[in-house]
Amino acid sequence: MPDLTWQKSSYCAQGDSCVHVANAAATIRLMESADPSRSILTTAPSAFAALLQALKAKPHA
Repeated sequence: MPDLTWQKSSYCAQGDSCVHVANAAATIRLMESADPSRSILTTAPSAFAALLQALKAKPHA
């Protein structure tokens, strides 16, 4: 796997549980920092954009 530049979510509170995102060629990679197995999810940029759009459209509780 190539070296990736990970960005931490701007909604990450202090602590170990944060979502990190990286752009890798034609995919988006997601990782949760508190996951001891360091599992990485891979998705298409269009699917990730749809997720972000849906999350932004939801009113915050």
